[in-house]
Amino acid sequence: MAAEHVIVTSTTDSEAAARELAAQAVEGRLGACAQVVGPVTSVYRWEGKVQTDQEWRVEIKTTADRVAALTERIGQLHGYDLPEVIATPIEGGSAEYLAWLTAETRFPD
Repeated sequence: MAAEHVIVTSTTDSEAAARELAAQAVEGRLGACAQVVGPVTSVYRWEGKVQTDQEWRVEIKTTADRVAALTERIGQLHGYDLPEVIATPIEGGSAEYLAWLTAETRFPD
């Protein structure tokens, strides 16, 4: 059975950009809440070279059916050529919290 709830993670090059991604996700009901973590040090290979940069991580809690739209929105807002977007299933947790998470990713009637 596929998970109904996920955490979508992305990184960006500034706290301001990370806050904007978080705000846009929640305002658009693509996520119920988001945390900005950082700075973190990222080491990665890009265009054949190993790079080390300071980044901020955004963790957005959402439902599985909102991941595609959230991924698209992150791509529209993001300043990177290839933004990180990873969805990790939530396997369990507080039933009340998960119900709230679902409700917050829906538009009111």
